[in-house]
Amino acid sequence: MPLVNFSNVDFDEIKESLKDYLRANSNFTDYDFEGSNLSAIIDTLAYNTYISSYNANMITNEVFIDSATLRENVVSLARNIGYVPRSRKAAVADVSFSVNASNTNAVTLTLKAGIVLTTSAQFGGNSYTFCIPEDITVPVTSTGVAFFTNIKVYEGTFINQTFTASSRNPNQRYILPNVGIDADLIRVIVKDNEASSVKDKYSRFSSLFGVDSSTMLFFLQEIENERYEILFGDGVFGKKIEEPNFIEVSYVVSNGEAANGLNNFSFSGRLVDNSGSSVTSGVSLVFTNFPSSGGSAIESIESIKKYAPQIYASQNRAVTAADFEALVPRIYPEAESVSAYGGEELVPPAYGKVFVSVKPFNGVFLSRAVKENINRELRKYSCAGIVTEILDLKYLYVETESTVYYDTSKAASPEGIKNIVLDNLVKYANSTQLNKFGARFKYSKYLGVVDNSESSITSNITTVFMRRDMEPSLNTFGEYEICFGNEFHIKNTNGYNIKSSGFFVSGISDCLYLGDLPNADRATGTVFLFKLAAPTQPVVVKRGIGIIDYIHGEIKLNPINIISTKLTRGVPGAEVPLIQISTSPHSNDVIGLQDLYLQLDTSNSTVTMIPDEISSGTNTSGSSYKVTSSYANGSLVRGTPHIAGTSEGTLNVSTPTPTSSVTTTVGSSGNTTTTTPTMTTPSTSTTPSAPSAPSGGGGGGYGSGY
Repeated sequence: MPLVNFSNVDFDEIKESLKDYLRANSNFTDYDFEGSNLSAIIDTLAYNTYISSYNANMITNEVFIDSATLRENVVSLARNIGYVPRSRKAAVADVSFSVNASNTNAVTLTLKAGIVLTTSAQFGGNSYTFCIPEDITVPVTSTGVAFFTNIKVYEGTFINQTFTASSRNPNQRYILPNVGIDADLIRVIVKDNEASSVKDKYSRFSSLFGVDSSTMLFFLQEIENERYEILFGDGVFGKKIEEPNFIEVSYVVSNGEAANGLNNFSFSGRLVDNSGSSVTSGVSLVFTNFPSSGGSAIESIESIKKYAPQIYASQNRAVTAADFEALVPRIYPEAESVSAYGGEELVPPAYGKVFVSVKPFNGVFLSRAVKENINRELRKYSCAGIVTEILDLKYLYVETESTVYYDTSKAASPEGIKNIVLDNLVKYANSTQLNKFGARFKYSKYLGVVDNSESSITSNITTVFMRRDMEPSLNTFGEYEICFGNEFHIKNTNGYNIKSSGFFVSGISDCLYLGDLPNADRATGTVFLFKLAAPTQPVVVKRGIGIIDYIHGEIKLNPINIISTKLTRGVPGAEVPLIQISTSPHSNDVIGLQDLYLQLDTSNSTVTMIPDEISSGTNTSGSSYKVTSSYANGSLVRGTPHIAGTSEGTLNVSTPTPTSSVTTTVGSSGNTTTTTPTMTTPSTSTTPSAPSAPSGGGGGGYGSGY
């Protein structure tokens, strides 16, 4: 009788299978396996089979990139499809300083590669050094001062390593032994021999495009223990290294994200003049233009598993949206999340365009230089005639109002439970389920996070809102399109389904807010402006200032001249005007559509604790049970209501300066709207006369200022 098949690697199951096999043999009929010495032999065989099966299973798992768990194996499998994992990234700071060289005859000063700065204080118990990978030379001005302006310095230890090519070692490898190398800062110089003064700079390549037998290149691959090996050409693809070539490799070993946020430095570099003499005095204090940022850890196993197949599928070309999403992190390693979509998905379509939005690891927006670099690199892979637009990041915020019921007999204090809930919500808000393009706020998951925070919690009622922030151009007529990418819920056919923070428009002294009024089809509606006579008494000031699409979740405002806002964002002295607009989604599962980056805003979410008198046994009849509505209520506006006629609800409006402007705004769908340049000469502003009630006909006029 053959041994029965078993799929579960379990010791007891294997042992029982061996016994069944022996019982089928007539020599062991009615044999007592448990009471004989044969039991020890069976245990040994079962244990050996168990170990062999486990090893075979683990070895098989390590053969496939999806199931491999050891980094060396994942990296090796990724290498087979041409993917090099992202290295650790050194934090970079932007600094400036000057050197007074008036007491010398120097024409130029050179800051030598290597250590340049050190942190002048302890940060987290550690000191950090910053260096530059290459020499920087600047001229000495007529006043005898050399200015080193906007110097990029990289955190880490600067290391030089040399190799001598030898034909006597046919298996010679050029391995960098240190862990934590920033691959982008590796510099390779090759000389004919060690004594030669002629140096050839080799460049890092990631493909064979444009490579011939004379191209001075090197390739980089990660090997075991997060180290790197340098590979040179073979004389067909790239220039070959031959004996006795002398190779100089310099690189930076960094601490990654640990060195982010440093801004206090002291000079520790080496300066030489054009004659080679050292300059040791006259160095000014170091001014930090931008603190250190961009430091990150080496690419994780999960990230390699995700991007390696995508890069391979793209085949070094950008045709589909997935190709762009896979290539951008390769071009710009600081990309945390990428969203790409074709213009044909827009309404109206924008054929021949691809829109890309990037969320960097550190910061919110990409600089113009970074955008231009990404665009330039993408053109190497994209089809002719395809125009790529890099869009600024747009946030879609999810806000919640949770009422949490708890058993008083199990809870130490409601505040303690509330703090636990808030801590768990912050962890959920920072998880990978959110904070990315294409993310989805899962309502049931959120409820589970709250309910499972503490054993005394019996239930919760949570209401969900979504919010977009609009940054208006002040004192300028402009159209605005605010796209949420999710259907709006119409909870009141009389309007006021959207809420906004307060703002002021030209010609109106009262603080105004945005409101909406659905049409009979409940698919579209109009947008109006209103002020508050009391917190619950709106007064419509002007109707028809825009349209709202409830199905697609879009708000479009006609040309409007906003002159001030109640909310601002940014540091003092550099505040940006802000209008917050929120509404209830039709579905509590909110998605980040296209270029919308989804975030759970815990700072604007609330948690209210209510004793569950039924579960605690204090009121089992439920006669005094506090019921919480599952539907949104609350104020007509966001934030503190500003009543018209009060000091907070009124702005002293002066006669605006005539303006001529073209204001362009891009909605989340990527389509662009632009106002026509017009010259307006407003007269002295007036107060709207006799505005109608919210349920009446058209609203009062703006006055001549609008």
